[in-house]
Amino acid sequence: MNFGICPLSIIPCRAEPSDKSEMVTQLLFGENFKIIEKQNQWIKILTSYENYSCWIDVKQALEIDEETYSMLNKPPQFLSGEIAGIAIQSKTNEARAIVLGSSLPFYNYGDFLLDTEKYIFEGQAIDPSEEGKFENIPETAFMYLNTPYLWGGRTPFGIDCSGFTQMVYKLNGIFIPRDAYQQAEMGETLSFIEEAIPGDLAFFDNEEGKITHVGIVLENQNIIHASGKVRIDKFDHQGIFNTERGNYTHNLRLIKHL
Repeated sequence: MNFGICPLSIIPCRAEPSDKSEMVTQLLFGENFKIIEKQNQWIKILTSYENYSCWIDVKQALEIDEETYSMLNKPPQFLSGEIAGIAIQSKTNEARAIVLGSSLPFYNYGDFLLDTEKYIFEGQAIDPSEEGKFENIPETAFMYLNTPYLWGGRTPFGIDCSGFTQMVYKLNGIFIPRDAYQQAEMGETLSFIEEAIPGDLAFFDNEEGKITHVGIVLENQNIIHASGKVRIDKFDHQGIFNTERGNYTHNLRLIKHL
């Protein structure tokens, strides 16, 4: 197997080839990848969307050929716009859960193909290439509000800070990498917090100066970010102020406009 696709709702991606290893990210239904190494039941993959390297259980992958892999990575690449939807396999009537931002391979008016199997999806399908509207980012971000924090998560049922920002941008046709420190290397740095507009990214660091957190700027110096859950807090030149705790929880490092 040299290429594969995610045939399940969500696949955990590990730092090392072990079920006990840290989950560093997730594959969502329909996302595809290259296989670069194999160890027993584990395969090391390179995700096609952001070239992210991680390990998955080979039993959870579906093999595809190089031609299919290449076609899947050409536009249009439709995504599910439903927080939670269902796809039905035409032949067997088996159901597949489809979460927000999952890929719908070869989507065509309510049908899509997973390898050679046809599925019916009656939910909202988004073509991100037709979105690309920066002003829609806050509205998309609200769809994840109150999602529990989950290290490595990328879904409305568990998400981390950079997975949240990446998925919100992806649903609007804008690519950003997987991790916060990588995202911080993109775009234009703003000199003052007053220059920020809704949809900009704010980055926060730890005592060693390492970027450890990211959120999406909203109006009136509010920020939506994943910390315990996806929540809205106030922020200023010092950082994020949590009114429930009565203190600053994150130290502002920089703001970027993409």
